[in-house]
Amino acid sequence: MSRRLPSTPPTLPGFAFIRVLGSGGFADVFLYEQNMPRRLVAVKVLLAEVVNDGLRRMFQAEADLMAQLSSHPSILTVYQASVAADGRPYLVMEYCSATLGQRYRAVQLPLAEVLSIGVRIASAVETAHRQGVLHRDIKPSNILTTAYGHPVLSDFGIAATLGEAEKSEAIGLSIPWSAPEVLHDDVPGTVASEVWSLGATVYSLIAGRSPFEVPAGDNGTVTLMSRIEKAKPAPTGRIDVPPSLERILARAMSKRPRDRQASALEFIRDLQSVEEELGLPQTPLEVAMDDWALATAVDLDERTRVSGHLASDGESGRRRGRRSVARSAGASVPSDVRNTDDRTIVRSRTAAPTTSRLAWGISIAAALLVVLVGAGVFTVVQGTRSIPVVTDVQGAVDGPSVVFSWDDPGLEGGDAYIVTVDGVASPMQREEQFAADAEPGDRVCATVTVTRDGKSGAPSAERCVDVETGV
Repeated sequence: MSRRLPSTPPTLPGFAFIRVLGSGGFADVFLYEQNMPRRLVAVKVLLAEVVNDGLRRMFQAEADLMAQLSSHPSILTVYQASVAADGRPYLVMEYCSATLGQRYRAVQLPLAEVLSIGVRIASAVETAHRQGVLHRDIKPSNILTTAYGHPVLSDFGIAATLGEAEKSEAIGLSIPWSAPEVLHDDVPGTVASEVWSLGATVYSLIAGRSPFEVPAGDNGTVTLMSRIEKAKPAPTGRIDVPPSLERILARAMSKRPRDRQASALEFIRDLQSVEEELGLPQTPLEVAMDDWALATAVDLDERTRVSGHLASDGESGRRRGRRSVARSAGASVPSDVRNTDDRTIVRSRTAAPTTSRLAWGISIAAALLVVLVGAGVFTVVQGTRSIPVVTDVQGAVDGPSVVFSWDDPGLEGGDAYIVTVDGVASPMQREEQFAADAEPGDRVCATVTVTRDGKSGAPSAERCVDVETGV
């Protein structure tokens, strides 16, 4: 089937058309330059032949949803929505020059970047869920990259509210990232199916392919759906992926919804625990918390940084009503994101403080200050640990490869090596050996650096090998 040509871009007052960005089943996306303020914007325009009352309501719902959520740092910003002179509704959005769908199959994304993207996008999904909204089309191509390299979730075109999802029909879905129960038409979408899609998306960014795709195999629609419904995802195949992350992704893509992480927030905590395990800087949550919590002591169990402890649904109810810090202190949060438990707590905190309460609060604050100061001292002490340096890197030709090896300079738990070959850094690894592809006549040069607590030490002396002579 031939791909349709894009529609004629509408004439929009205050905007100058530049070029076509993409086409879909129901809309085209164009690049315009806005006159005031002057900036590039992406304009999504419904096709004239599909515009009817139902599609118009759906488009308006998308505009309302994205406007409601687009203040989130990892959700695409919507500037305005209107109807063109020719009757086609349009949406003016932040322009992002690239999608992850264009990258993850072409190059191997660093594991640290994938984990950070996973936390940020899952934070966007958790925020939408707290607003009662399901995205229903989470996949790599719906993750755009801003001019500053920040990932943002886009395209809420088939989103539905949590209540409406039980009785609505999806107008489309992306098979490789859709949960089995959605493909089987058991449900149009749930929080559990969104967790499945988050796991499948993170898997794809790591593996360079969707979870049930077989390289050079039959990946037709029927075959792919059959694998999703019956098979388990194979390991990602990357040596820098720890077993803990493989287990987290496998759990997220469990066939039974109840076996998955209970929420996007729990999935975030799992990813953060892997960052902690690998000694990477932990990506903070971007989930709004209630104003009263910003003015009170932070529960150390609910910090955005975690150290291997993952909350479960079976823990006490006191954890369920809390929000994790998402924005800078003082950020306003709409009252409609608060649940009943939070409102109860807010009311209980508005009572006039008694002397005993005041003394109790001061003692708690003092204790917290001691804990924080102690943590700060610990951080300083930890920061003074010297990062070991690799010495005496050896290199030798082995068939079509050059193999570099070295001795362990004293790695600790969480440390890793980064091998840079001809200026290109490899994913982190723990092995004291690295093989680089080479051809006769090549000169291959490498350095080895130790990374610890998210920081890199000094690189080793460069070692070069001439493939022809092996020296």
